[in-house]
Amino acid sequence: MSNVRVRFAPSPTGYLHIGGARTALFNWLFARHNKGTFILRIEDTDRSRSTEDYIEAIIDGMRWLGLDWDEGPYRQTDRMEIYKGYVQRLLDEGKAYYCYCTPEELEARRQKAMKEGRGIIKYDRRCLGLKNPPADRVPVVRFKMPEAGTTIIDDIIKGKVSYPNEQLDDLIIMRSDGTPTYNFVVVVDDVEMGITHVIRGDDHLNNTPKQIHIYRALDFELPKFAHIPMILGPDKTRLSKRHGATSVQAYREMGYLPEAMVNYLVRLGWSYGDQEIFTKEELIEKFSLEGVAKTAAVFNPEKLLWLNSQYIMNTPTERLVDLVVPFLRKEGLITDENMPDRAWLTKAVESYKQRAKTLSEFARSMRYYFTEDVQYDEKAKNKFLNEKYLPYLKDIKEGIEGLSEFTEDALERLFNEVVERHQTKLRHVAQPVRVALTGSTASPGIFEVIEIIGKDRTLRRLQMAIEIAQNN
Repeated sequence: MSNVRVRFAPSPTGYLHIGGARTALFNWLFARHNKGTFILRIEDTDRSRSTEDYIEAIIDGMRWLGLDWDEGPYRQTDRMEIYKGYVQRLLDEGKAYYCYCTPEELEARRQKAMKEGRGIIKYDRRCLGLKNPPADRVPVVRFKMPEAGTTIIDDIIKGKVSYPNEQLDDLIIMRSDGTPTYNFVVVVDDVEMGITHVIRGDDHLNNTPKQIHIYRALDFELPKFAHIPMILGPDKTRLSKRHGATSVQAYREMGYLPEAMVNYLVRLGWSYGDQEIFTKEELIEKFSLEGVAKTAAVFNPEKLLWLNSQYIMNTPTERLVDLVVPFLRKEGLITDENMPDRAWLTKAVESYKQRAKTLSEFARSMRYYFTEDVQYDEKAKNKFLNEKYLPYLKDIKEGIEGLSEFTEDALERLFNEVVERHQTKLRHVAQPVRVALTGSTASPGIFEVIEIIGKDRTLRRLQMAIEIAQNN
């Protein structure tokens, strides 16, 4: 497929939503697969809700996901003169007209039509061909829709979708303040930017027949349309804030990897056989719109978490260290002034690589590596720091004090000696020591933990645990 040109056109009225990110990803992959052009366009004509902060957040989210663009970011607010020129053209050709009706008048007529039980309620065209417009009113501009026939959308994903033209209202294409409306500017922009494929969420499907008539009125060639089914929450309703985090930014702050997010988003409504995990190169090679499902996808936070853990496991530890550091800062565990040795930090991160599911979980779980004091889980403390386990704690402390080499192998030999001496099992010795050093019953391997914590801190914590056990 040659000369493919697609766009992602978010409205900056909030952070980059999961659904928007998936739309951007599908457009990006389609462009890259077909060696085409991916355009970023900011649809900021809604000045009351669009903000610079949201524009920056959307661009930042795109960069974090690795979705680079070839052109843009264009902003609609920079293109107002272009839109006004096309509005004037439609007015000159009799395909649009001025409307002087006030919002109050329109609402009163709508209420009256509803009471009378009219089936289709739309503008009655009383301003069409108006000879003596009121001088004290600033008009809007309405587009003149056809009143008969059917508009058929030949959608790549949905198939053929029909809309009776009699249901289409004469939509406003320019407000009284001179700003154009979404359904008009999106057509002008797509034509001016040479868009060949419009790939977007199916919440835009109902807008498409209106836009098709604007294309035709301006003698523009139609692009190909592909409307992606929406994303649902676990309860099968449209994904929203009540389902939890819905923005890319939120998942970034929770410590998800961009590669995992991309992989999960692409599998929300697209498949390639039974394959679950893809590199970005594989996605570019295999992606096609024919693989997009016709039904809505269900967002599953647990599956995303699992996928993120897989990516963490397979990320080189050196890179993981760099990714975890900002989260350690956020937890207050490190600063520029007390940055730990890189080799030690690498070993600490490596110890949780098979266990942590997010970068923030890394930072929380590794707290005891950095602090002097241990925060005990009360249940674990009562169960393991008591008279029953006191002899094991004392023997391990005494044994560590006498070690000439402080290595995992030496520690393992010591633990086995204590197990043999007391005729018990390793877990009965390891668990009280684990609680003494980490505060909980879950951690990486005990010998690895002891080596990372270091000899001096290990002895101090064991002494503290012995004192607790003697009084518990």
